[in-house]
Amino acid sequence: MNSVTPQESNIPPALVHLPASGPVDLCFVLLHGLGADAASMEPVRAALRAQYPQAALVSLNGPLSLAEGGQAWFAVEGLNDLDAEVLEQRLAERLEQALPALVQRVQAWAKHFELDWERVALAGFSQGATLALEAVQAQDRLAGRVLAFSGGHVRLPKHAPHEVSIHLLHGLDDAMVPYPPVVNMARTLVSLGADITADVLPGVGHELHPKLVDKAMEQLRTFLPARLWRAAQAAAAEQDQQTKH
Repeated sequence: MNSVTPQESNIPPALVHLPASGPVDLCFVLLHGLGADAASMEPVRAALRAQYPQAALVSLNGPLSLAEGGQAWFAVEGLNDLDAEVLEQRLAERLEQALPALVQRVQAWAKHFELDWERVALAGFSQGATLALEAVQAQDRLAGRVLAFSGGHVRLPKHAPHEVSIHLLHGLDDAMVPYPPVVNMARTLVSLGADITADVLPGVGHELHPKLVDKAMEQLRTFLPARLWRAAQAAAAEQDQQTKH
């Protein structure tokens, strides 16, 4: 672990892991769940390190310290017993307050490592997953990939995020964040032209389960965005036309 970090005042410092040697070619920004901290993302960090030895792995701490311990990205007090419409509105308001600071932090780390936004990825669990998903909806050219474990969007997306590949990873037995709304959001994003995968695995609850982490690594290795297929098809068609002439 390395201590070299952009300044983040009044927030517990990020945990930063750099390659053993050589340059940084990717940056994964990890976002923990409600009441946890940067260290709780260790299962994802370890898997990413094994698969991407030249990546910088930055586990951020949420800006809010909870009385019962741990950190949060936005407050959840006063959200119990609300009907669905009011709950969505209140969550959206708190997200809008939390997102600008997160976006600035992610951009600061990309600048620190001198990486273009396509070389940056977000990986979040639960509340952190929601922040990651909503961040790329709100800010173009923030990150090229999102791994969202056991979390979903707060609001129905109205557009696909710009050139972002999204991987939703959820437990079938998740009682805290049930999977059906997450799958419905995925269908909405597909209809809007997003590059997205959604894996719901049996025998998994609301946790960073090894099965989810393994599936995330598989999606990172194998998923080819549809936009790249379209570009390849267009290039092939153009070459075919040139050959005929």
